[in-house]
Amino acid sequence: MFQFVKQHGHGPIGLDIGARWVKLVQYSAGGQRLIDAARAEIIRAGDETTPEELRRAIDKARQGRAFVGREVVVCLDDRQLFLQNIRVPKAAPEEMARLIQQEAAGRLPYKVEETEFRFLEAADVRQFDAVLREVIVLACHRPALDQFLAAIEQTGLRPVAIDVEPLALLRAGASQFRRDADRGGRAMFAHVGYRRTLAVVSQGDDPLMIKVIELGGKHLDEAVAAHLQMDAKSAASLRRHHGDRRSEQDPEVTRSVAEATRPVIDRLAAELSLCVRYHSVTFRGQPLNCVVLGGGEASPMLQEAMHRQLELKCDLSDPFRALSTLPNASRRGQWDIAAGLALRELAA
Repeated sequence: MFQFVKQHGHGPIGLDIGARWVKLVQYSAGGQRLIDAARAEIIRAGDETTPEELRRAIDKARQGRAFVGREVVVCLDDRQLFLQNIRVPKAAPEEMARLIQQEAAGRLPYKVEETEFRFLEAADVRQFDAVLREVIVLACHRPALDQFLAAIEQTGLRPVAIDVEPLALLRAGASQFRRDADRGGRAMFAHVGYRRTLAVVSQGDDPLMIKVIELGGKHLDEAVAAHLQMDAKSAASLRRHHGDRRSEQDPEVTRSVAEATRPVIDRLAAELSLCVRYHSVTFRGQPLNCVVLGGGEASPMLQEAMHRQLELKCDLSDPFRALSTLPNASRRGQWDIAAGLALRELAA
C-alpha cells in the first residue's frame, strides 16, 4: 500500500482484524510520520477465522514492508463486546460503578463474574423530573478475551494494549480535525464496513452514544446479485468497479447498480437518522455539526446519499489528513480503525 523511510523511534502497530481484511498501521514515535500501512485479505475455509488463517494474512500484510517490531495494539469489535447505553442516578464514583454494574448485570449475555467490565460516562440527561447520568457500558466475556489474545500471540505478535473499536474510531477522527471549533463540536462517525456499520456520536473525543447497524458492503453486494441475477462474487466486483469514478463505466450498468443498492442505502440512512434523532432528544443544547463516513465502503457516492438524506454536512474520513508525505490514495477511510489503534499509546 504505502511505504516510507523508517524514522528513529516508533509506536506500536495498530492491528485491525475485520470481517474480510487485516489492516496494519504504524507511526513514528511522535505520531507525525507514517512508517507504513498495509492490508491483506483473510482467506478462510469456514465462517470463523482460525489462528493459522489470521497468521497467514498478517504475514502477507507485513511481507516486504517497513513495519518495526512486533508490538501491536488490538481491539475488540461488536462480535466480542456487549455495548449498551444505560441511565443511572448521579452518585459518587464508587457508588456510580456499583449502580452501573447492577443495572447492566441483568442485560449481560454472560455471568457477571466472567465479565471484563468498563463504562464511559456520556452526559447528564433529564428524564421526567430527574437528572440522570447517561453511561455507555462496554463488557466482554473473559474466556472470549483470553481466546482472542491467544490467537494474536500465535501469529508471533505481542499485544501491548487492548482497545475497543468505537474509541479507536474517535481517536482517528480527532487526528483529522485539529481546530478547537471542530474538536469541541458534536459529530457522528460512521464506519461502514463489509458486515456492519458502527455509528458513534461524540462531543470532541468523548462518545455520547454507540450503535451497531447490521448493514454494510455485504448487503450491497447481495442486493446487486439479486437484482442482476448473478453470483455474489461477480456482483461485488461489479459494484466496486461501478462505484469508482476513476474507472471507465457503462452508464446502463451504473444505473442498474444504483437501483439495486438504493434500498440498502436508504435503510442505512434511516438507521443513522435514528441516531441523529436520539442525540437531539437526549443530549440537548448543541446540534450535530457533521457526519464523517469511514470504513472500506465509504465512497463519494455514499457521501452524497448520506448528505442528501440526513441533511447534514457529510465528510469522508481521512485519518492521514495531517500527514504531508502520504501519496494520493482512494478510500483512506478504510484505515480509520487501524490508525486509531496505532495512535493509542502515542496519545496516552
